[in-house]
Amino acid sequence: MREYLLVLLVAAATTFLLTGIARTIALRYGAVAKVRSRDVHAVPIPYFGGVAILGGLIAGFAVASSLPFLGDSLQVARDARAILLGGVIICAVGVIDDLVELDPITKLAGQVLAVGVLVVQGIQLFWLPLPGGILSPPPAQLAVVTAGILLVSTNATNFVDGLDGLAAGVTAIGALAFFTYSYLLNVEQGLDRATTATLITAVLAGACLGFLPHNFWPARIFMGDSGSLLIGLMLAASTISLTGQMDPNAVPYEVGGSSLLPALLPLILPVAVLAIPALDLTLAYIRRTKAGRSPFAADKLHLHHRLLQRGHSHRRAVLLMYLWTALIAFGVVVLGLLLSWWTVLLVLAITATAIVLTTGLPFRRTPTSTPSLTKVS
Repeated sequence: MREYLLVLLVAAATTFLLTGIARTIALRYGAVAKVRSRDVHAVPIPYFGGVAILGGLIAGFAVASSLPFLGDSLQVARDARAILLGGVIICAVGVIDDLVELDPITKLAGQVLAVGVLVVQGIQLFWLPLPGGILSPPPAQLAVVTAGILLVSTNATNFVDGLDGLAAGVTAIGALAFFTYSYLLNVEQGLDRATTATLITAVLAGACLGFLPHNFWPARIFMGDSGSLLIGLMLAASTISLTGQMDPNAVPYEVGGSSLLPALLPLILPVAVLAIPALDLTLAYIRRTKAGRSPFAADKLHLHHRLLQRGHSHRRAVLLMYLWTALIAFGVVVLGLLLSWWTVLLVLAITATAIVLTTGLPFRRTPTSTPSLTKVS
Protein backbone atom coordinates (compact mmCIF):
# COMPACT_ATOMS: atom_id res chain seq x y z
CA MET A 1 0.00 0.00 0.00
CA ARG A 2 2.86 2.41 0.75
CA GLU A 3 4.23 1.99 -2.75
CA TYR A 4 0.86 2.89 -4.26
CA LEU A 5 0.59 5.94 -2.00
CA LEU A 6 4.07 7.01 -3.09
CA VAL A 7 3.32 6.81 -6.81
CA LEU A 8 0.01 8.63 -6.23
CA LEU A 9 1.82 11.48 -4.48
CA VAL A 10 4.54 11.62 -7.14
CA ALA A 11 1.94 11.81 -9.91
CA ALA A 12 0.03 14.51 -8.01
CA ALA A 13 3.10 16.64 -7.30
CA THR A 14 4.44 16.33 -10.86
CA THR A 15 1.10 17.24 -12.41
CA PHE A 16 0.69 20.19 -10.04
CA LEU A 17 4.11 21.58 -10.96
CA LEU A 18 3.79 20.94 -14.70
CA THR A 19 0.35 22.56 -14.97
CA GLY A 20 1.77 26.05 -14.52
CA ILE A 21 4.30 25.39 -17.29
CA ALA A 22 1.60 23.96 -19.56
CA ARG A 23 -0.53 27.06 -19.00
CA THR A 24 2.34 29.33 -20.04
CA ILE A 25 2.97 27.27 -23.20
CA ALA A 26 -0.72 27.26 -24.09
CA LEU A 27 -0.90 31.06 -23.82
CA ARG A 28 2.24 31.45 -25.92
CA TYR A 29 0.87 29.32 -28.77
CA GLY A 30 -2.72 30.52 -28.57
CA ALA A 31 -4.16 27.23 -27.33
CA VAL A 32 -7.05 28.79 -25.46
CA ALA A 33 -10.75 28.09 -25.11
CA LYS A 34 -12.19 31.00 -27.04
CA VAL A 35 -15.59 32.33 -26.08
CA ARG A 36 -18.21 31.04 -28.53
CA SER A 37 -21.97 31.29 -28.58
CA ARG A 38 -22.37 27.70 -27.40
CA ASP A 39 -19.91 28.08 -24.50
CA VAL A 40 -20.60 29.25 -20.98
CA HIS A 41 -17.24 30.73 -20.02
CA ALA A 42 -16.86 34.49 -20.47
CA VAL A 43 -13.10 34.89 -21.02
CA PRO A 44 -10.53 32.80 -22.93
CA ILE A 45 -8.93 30.10 -20.76
CA PRO A 46 -5.71 28.25 -21.75
CA TYR A 47 -5.73 24.54 -22.56
CA PHE A 48 -2.93 21.92 -22.32
CA GLY A 49 -3.80 20.70 -18.83
CA GLY A 50 -3.83 17.25 -20.37
CA VAL A 51 -0.12 17.53 -21.17
CA ALA A 52 0.59 18.17 -17.48
CA ILE A 53 -1.58 15.19 -16.53
CA LEU A 54 0.35 13.01 -18.99
CA GLY A 55 3.60 14.19 -17.39
CA GLY A 56 2.26 13.18 -13.98
CA LEU A 57 1.28 9.75 -15.29
CA ILE A 58 4.73 9.20 -16.79
CA ALA A 59 6.42 10.26 -13.54
CA GLY A 60 4.22 7.94 -11.50
CA PHE A 61 4.91 4.98 -13.76
CA ALA A 62 8.64 5.75 -13.78
CA VAL A 63 8.82 5.74 -9.99
CA ALA A 64 6.75 2.54 -9.84
CA SER A 65 9.18 0.79 -12.20
CA SER A 66 12.05 1.49 -9.80
CA LEU A 67 10.29 0.15 -6.72
CA PRO A 68 10.99 -3.45 -5.64
CA PHE A 69 7.32 -4.26 -5.16
CA LEU A 70 5.93 -2.94 -8.44
CA GLY A 71 9.08 -2.94 -10.57
CA ASP A 72 9.60 -6.69 -10.24
CA SER A 73 6.37 -7.53 -12.07
CA LEU A 74 7.16 -8.03 -15.75
CA GLN A 75 3.48 -8.04 -16.73
CA VAL A 76 2.77 -4.77 -14.92
CA ALA A 77 5.79 -3.18 -16.63
CA ARG A 78 4.68 -4.44 -20.05
CA ASP A 79 1.10 -3.30 -19.56
CA ALA A 80 2.23 0.09 -18.24
CA ARG A 81 4.34 0.71 -21.35
CA ALA A 82 1.47 -0.26 -23.63
CA ILE A 83 -1.03 1.95 -21.81
CA LEU A 84 1.37 4.89 -21.71
CA LEU A 85 1.96 4.60 -25.45
CA GLY A 86 -1.78 4.68 -26.07
CA GLY A 87 -2.03 7.63 -23.69
CA VAL A 88 0.66 9.56 -25.54
CA ILE A 89 -1.14 9.01 -28.85
CA ILE A 90 -4.55 10.09 -27.60
CA CYS A 91 -3.09 13.06 -25.75
CA ALA A 92 -1.37 14.16 -28.97
CA VAL A 93 -4.71 13.91 -30.79
CA GLY A 94 -6.25 16.09 -28.10
CA VAL A 95 -3.45 18.67 -28.32
CA ILE A 96 -3.95 18.97 -32.07
CA ASP A 97 -7.69 19.31 -31.54
CA ASP A 98 -7.13 22.02 -28.92
CA LEU A 99 -5.01 23.93 -31.42
CA VAL A 100 -6.94 23.55 -34.69
CA GLU A 101 -10.25 21.87 -33.66
CA LEU A 102 -10.30 18.63 -35.63
CA ASP A 103 -13.46 17.41 -37.30
CA PRO A 104 -15.24 14.57 -35.47
CA ILE A 105 -14.20 11.85 -37.94
CA THR A 106 -10.50 12.74 -37.75
CA LYS A 107 -10.61 12.88 -33.96
CA LEU A 108 -12.38 9.51 -33.83
CA ALA A 109 -9.71 8.04 -36.11
CA GLY A 110 -7.02 9.18 -33.67
CA GLN A 111 -8.92 7.59 -30.80
CA VAL A 112 -9.24 4.32 -32.71
CA LEU A 113 -5.48 4.35 -33.30
CA ALA A 114 -4.76 4.79 -29.59
CA VAL A 115 -7.25 2.08 -28.63
CA GLY A 116 -5.85 -0.25 -31.30
CA VAL A 117 -2.36 0.14 -29.84
CA LEU A 118 -3.64 -0.98 -26.44
CA VAL A 119 -5.56 -3.96 -27.79
CA VAL A 120 -2.74 -5.17 -30.03
CA GLN A 121 -0.35 -5.10 -27.07
CA GLY A 122 -2.63 -7.25 -24.94
CA ILE A 123 -4.70 -4.72 -22.98
CA GLN A 124 -8.04 -6.39 -23.50
CA LEU A 125 -10.71 -8.52 -21.86
CA PHE A 126 -9.91 -12.22 -21.57
CA TRP A 127 -13.09 -13.37 -19.84
CA LEU A 128 -16.43 -12.02 -18.68
CA PRO A 129 -17.88 -12.76 -15.23
CA LEU A 130 -21.56 -13.66 -15.48
CA PRO A 131 -24.10 -15.11 -12.99
CA GLY A 132 -23.77 -18.52 -14.59
CA GLY A 133 -19.99 -18.54 -14.42
CA ILE A 134 -17.10 -17.41 -16.59
CA LEU A 135 -17.78 -16.63 -20.24
CA SER A 136 -14.78 -16.84 -22.58
CA PRO A 137 -15.69 -15.81 -26.14
CA PRO A 138 -13.10 -16.02 -28.94
CA PRO A 139 -10.22 -13.52 -28.58
CA ALA A 140 -11.27 -11.64 -31.73
CA GLN A 141 -14.73 -10.98 -30.29
CA LEU A 142 -13.27 -9.89 -26.97
CA ALA A 143 -10.90 -7.52 -28.79
CA VAL A 144 -13.85 -5.83 -30.49
CA VAL A 145 -15.73 -5.57 -27.19
CA THR A 146 -12.62 -4.14 -25.53
CA ALA A 147 -12.17 -1.52 -28.22
CA GLY A 148 -15.80 -0.50 -27.91
CA ILE A 149 -15.55 -0.11 -24.13
CA LEU A 150 -12.38 1.96 -24.42
CA LEU A 151 -13.89 4.27 -27.04
CA VAL A 152 -17.13 4.78 -25.10
CA SER A 153 -15.25 5.51 -21.89
CA THR A 154 -12.92 7.94 -23.61
CA ASN A 155 -15.75 9.94 -25.15
CA ALA A 156 -17.95 9.76 -22.06
CA THR A 157 -15.26 11.46 -20.00
CA ASN A 158 -14.83 14.05 -22.72
CA PHE A 159 -18.57 14.76 -22.63
CA VAL A 160 -18.61 15.28 -18.87
CA ASP A 161 -15.80 17.86 -19.09
CA GLY A 162 -18.16 20.81 -18.90
CA LEU A 163 -17.55 22.58 -15.57
CA ASP A 164 -14.40 23.60 -13.73
CA GLY A 165 -12.90 20.57 -11.99
CA LEU A 166 -15.71 18.23 -13.03
CA ALA A 167 -13.91 15.71 -15.24
CA ALA A 168 -10.77 15.59 -13.08
CA GLY A 169 -12.77 15.13 -9.86
CA VAL A 170 -15.15 12.52 -11.25
CA THR A 171 -12.23 10.55 -12.71
CA ALA A 172 -10.24 10.75 -9.47
CA ILE A 173 -13.22 9.41 -7.50
CA GLY A 174 -13.80 6.61 -10.00
CA ALA A 175 -10.12 5.67 -10.02
CA LEU A 176 -9.98 5.55 -6.21
CA ALA A 177 -13.10 3.37 -6.12
CA PHE A 178 -11.67 0.89 -8.59
CA PHE A 179 -8.31 0.92 -6.78
CA THR A 180 -10.11 0.07 -3.53
CA TYR A 181 -11.93 -2.84 -5.13
CA SER A 182 -8.97 -4.32 -7.00
CA TYR A 183 -6.60 -4.01 -4.02
CA LEU A 184 -9.05 -5.47 -1.48
CA LEU A 185 -9.95 -8.30 -3.84
CA ASN A 186 -6.29 -9.22 -4.23
CA VAL A 187 -5.82 -9.15 -0.45
CA GLU A 188 -8.91 -11.25 0.28
CA GLN A 189 -8.13 -13.84 -2.40
CA GLY A 190 -4.42 -13.97 -1.58
CA LEU A 191 -3.49 -12.80 -5.09
CA ASP A 192 -0.49 -10.73 -6.16
CA ARG A 193 -1.07 -7.15 -4.99
CA ALA A 194 1.12 -5.74 -7.76
CA THR A 195 -1.36 -5.43 -10.65
CA THR A 196 -1.74 -3.11 -13.57
CA ALA A 197 -5.24 -2.06 -12.49
CA THR A 198 -4.14 -0.92 -9.03
CA LEU A 199 -1.09 0.88 -10.41
CA ILE A 200 -2.98 2.75 -13.13
CA THR A 201 -5.79 3.83 -10.84
CA ALA A 202 -3.37 5.03 -8.15
CA VAL A 203 -1.33 7.06 -10.65
CA LEU A 204 -4.43 8.36 -12.43
CA ALA A 205 -6.04 9.48 -9.17
CA GLY A 206 -2.84 11.27 -8.22
CA ALA A 207 -2.55 13.07 -11.55
CA CYS A 208 -6.17 14.23 -11.42
CA LEU A 209 -5.82 15.41 -7.81
CA GLY A 210 -2.66 17.31 -8.72
CA PHE A 211 -4.50 19.07 -11.54
CA LEU A 212 -7.59 20.01 -9.51
CA PRO A 213 -6.06 22.98 -7.60
CA HIS A 214 -5.50 24.70 -10.96
CA ASN A 215 -8.80 23.60 -12.47
CA PHE A 216 -11.38 23.82 -9.69
CA TRP A 217 -13.67 26.84 -9.85
CA PRO A 218 -12.55 29.42 -10.78
CA ALA A 219 -10.26 27.55 -13.20
CA ARG A 220 -7.00 29.04 -14.44
CA ILE A 221 -6.48 26.29 -17.02
CA PHE A 222 -8.58 23.64 -18.78
CA MET A 223 -7.45 20.08 -19.41
CA GLY A 224 -8.88 20.32 -22.93
CA ASP A 225 -9.41 17.30 -25.13
CA SER A 226 -5.79 16.32 -24.52
CA GLY A 227 -6.74 15.69 -20.89
CA SER A 228 -10.33 14.47 -21.04
CA LEU A 229 -9.57 11.89 -23.72
CA LEU A 230 -6.45 10.79 -21.85
CA ILE A 231 -8.03 10.24 -18.44
CA GLY A 232 -11.04 8.51 -19.99
CA LEU A 233 -8.74 6.07 -21.77
CA MET A 234 -6.66 5.48 -18.63
CA LEU A 235 -9.71 4.79 -16.47
CA ALA A 236 -11.13 2.30 -18.94
CA ALA A 237 -7.73 0.64 -19.45
CA SER A 238 -7.43 0.04 -15.72
CA THR A 239 -10.72 -1.84 -15.61
CA ILE A 240 -9.90 -3.82 -18.74
CA SER A 241 -6.43 -4.81 -17.51
CA LEU A 242 -7.84 -6.38 -14.34
CA THR A 243 -9.14 -9.44 -16.19
CA GLY A 244 -5.72 -9.98 -17.73
CA GLN A 245 -4.06 -10.48 -14.36
CA MET A 246 -6.83 -12.16 -12.36
CA ASP A 247 -7.35 -15.88 -12.36
CA PRO A 248 -11.10 -16.30 -13.00
CA ASN A 249 -11.05 -19.54 -11.05
CA ALA A 250 -9.97 -17.60 -7.95
CA VAL A 251 -13.18 -15.56 -7.98
CA PRO A 252 -15.89 -17.27 -5.90
CA TYR A 253 -19.18 -18.16 -7.58
CA GLU A 254 -21.66 -19.34 -5.01
CA VAL A 255 -24.85 -18.41 -6.80
CA GLY A 256 -27.00 -19.04 -3.77
CA GLY A 257 -24.74 -17.26 -1.33
CA SER A 258 -23.32 -13.87 -0.62
CA SER A 259 -20.33 -14.29 -2.92
CA LEU A 260 -22.29 -13.80 -6.15
CA LEU A 261 -22.10 -10.01 -6.07
CA PRO A 262 -18.32 -9.89 -5.47
CA ALA A 263 -17.91 -12.27 -8.38
CA LEU A 264 -19.86 -9.95 -10.64
CA LEU A 265 -18.02 -6.81 -9.54
CA PRO A 266 -15.43 -6.98 -12.35
CA LEU A 267 -18.37 -6.54 -14.73
CA ILE A 268 -20.49 -4.16 -12.63
CA LEU A 269 -17.90 -1.80 -11.18
CA PRO A 270 -16.54 -0.39 -14.47
CA VAL A 271 -20.13 0.53 -15.35
CA ALA A 272 -20.63 2.08 -11.91
CA VAL A 273 -17.39 4.06 -12.09
CA LEU A 274 -18.40 5.50 -15.46
CA ALA A 275 -22.13 5.71 -14.68
CA ILE A 276 -22.41 9.51 -14.67
CA PRO A 277 -20.31 10.14 -17.83
CA ALA A 278 -21.97 7.20 -19.62
CA LEU A 279 -25.46 8.41 -18.70
CA ASP A 280 -24.62 11.90 -19.93
CA LEU A 281 -23.23 10.49 -23.18
CA THR A 282 -26.31 8.31 -23.74
CA LEU A 283 -28.76 11.12 -23.06
CA ALA A 284 -26.83 13.46 -25.36
CA TYR A 285 -26.87 10.89 -28.18
CA ILE A 286 -30.62 10.28 -27.80
CA ARG A 287 -31.39 13.98 -27.48
CA ARG A 288 -29.41 15.04 -30.54
CA THR A 289 -30.41 12.21 -32.88
CA LYS A 290 -34.07 12.59 -31.90
CA ALA A 291 -33.83 16.25 -32.88
CA GLY A 292 -32.30 15.28 -36.23
CA ARG A 293 -28.87 16.65 -35.30
CA SER A 294 -25.43 15.06 -35.35
CA PRO A 295 -24.52 13.17 -32.14
CA PHE A 296 -21.34 15.30 -32.11
CA ALA A 297 -23.25 18.61 -32.27
CA ALA A 298 -22.58 20.50 -29.02
CA ASP A 299 -25.38 21.79 -26.81
CA LYS A 300 -25.94 23.07 -23.28
CA LEU A 301 -28.23 20.32 -22.03
CA HIS A 302 -25.73 18.06 -20.28
CA LEU A 303 -26.40 16.93 -16.72
CA HIS A 304 -24.17 19.62 -15.24
CA HIS A 305 -25.93 22.30 -17.31
CA ARG A 306 -29.28 21.09 -16.01
CA LEU A 307 -28.00 21.47 -12.46
CA LEU A 308 -27.07 25.07 -13.23
CA GLN A 309 -30.50 25.64 -14.73
CA ARG A 310 -32.09 24.41 -11.49
CA GLY A 311 -30.35 27.23 -9.65
CA HIS A 312 -27.30 25.42 -8.30
CA SER A 313 -24.13 27.46 -8.25
CA HIS A 314 -21.14 26.34 -10.30
CA ARG A 315 -19.32 24.99 -7.25
CA ARG A 316 -22.42 23.23 -5.88
CA ALA A 317 -23.19 21.61 -9.24
CA VAL A 318 -19.67 20.16 -9.41
CA LEU A 319 -19.82 18.92 -5.83
CA LEU A 320 -23.17 17.25 -6.50
CA MET A 321 -21.67 15.43 -9.49
CA TYR A 322 -18.82 14.33 -7.21
CA LEU A 323 -21.35 13.08 -4.65
CA TRP A 324 -23.30 11.01 -7.18
CA THR A 325 -20.12 9.55 -8.67
CA ALA A 326 -18.80 8.55 -5.23
CA LEU A 327 -22.19 7.17 -4.20
CA ILE A 328 -22.50 4.92 -7.23
CA ALA A 329 -18.86 3.79 -7.46
CA PHE A 330 -18.10 3.28 -3.77
CA GLY A 331 -21.64 2.09 -3.10
CA VAL A 332 -21.13 -0.82 -5.48
CA VAL A 333 -17.78 -1.64 -3.85
CA VAL A 334 -19.20 -1.54 -0.33
CA LEU A 335 -22.29 -3.60 -1.18
CA GLY A 336 -20.21 -6.06 -3.16
CA LEU A 337 -17.51 -6.67 -0.58
CA LEU A 338 -19.34 -5.89 2.69
CA LEU A 339 -22.96 -6.74 2.00
CA SER A 340 -25.02 -6.45 5.21
CA TRP A 341 -28.08 -4.67 6.50
CA TRP A 342 -26.09 -1.70 7.80
CA THR A 343 -24.21 -1.13 4.54
CA VAL A 344 -27.53 -1.22 2.66
CA LEU A 345 -29.00 1.32 5.08
CA LEU A 346 -25.91 3.50 4.76
CA VAL A 347 -26.08 3.54 0.96
CA LEU A 348 -29.83 4.22 1.03
CA ALA A 349 -29.35 7.10 3.50
CA ILE A 350 -26.65 8.70 1.35
CA THR A 351 -28.81 8.20 -1.75
CA ALA A 352 -31.75 9.95 -0.08
CA THR A 353 -29.46 12.80 0.97
CA ALA A 354 -28.09 13.13 -2.56
CA ILE A 355 -31.61 13.26 -4.00
CA VAL A 356 -32.64 15.99 -1.55
CA LEU A 357 -29.52 18.04 -2.24
CA THR A 358 -29.98 17.68 -6.00
CA THR A 359 -33.70 18.40 -6.28
CA GLY A 360 -34.42 20.34 -3.10
CA LEU A 361 -35.62 23.93 -3.60
CA PRO A 362 -35.42 26.80 -3.25
CA PHE A 363 -31.86 27.43 -4.33
CA ARG A 364 -30.48 30.86 -4.94
CA ARG A 365 -30.31 31.18 -8.71
CA THR A 366 -26.87 32.22 -9.86
CA PRO A 367 -25.69 33.34 -13.30
CA THR A 368 -24.52 30.49 -15.51
CA SER A 369 -22.07 32.73 -17.34
CA THR A 370 -18.97 33.05 -15.17
CA PRO A 371 -15.37 33.80 -16.13
CA SER A 372 -14.16 30.23 -15.85
CA LEU A 373 -16.79 27.71 -16.90
CA THR A 374 -15.41 25.12 -19.25
CA LYS A 375 -16.24 24.30 -22.80
CA VAL A 376 -19.42 22.57 -23.94
CA SER A 377 -19.10 19.15 -25.52
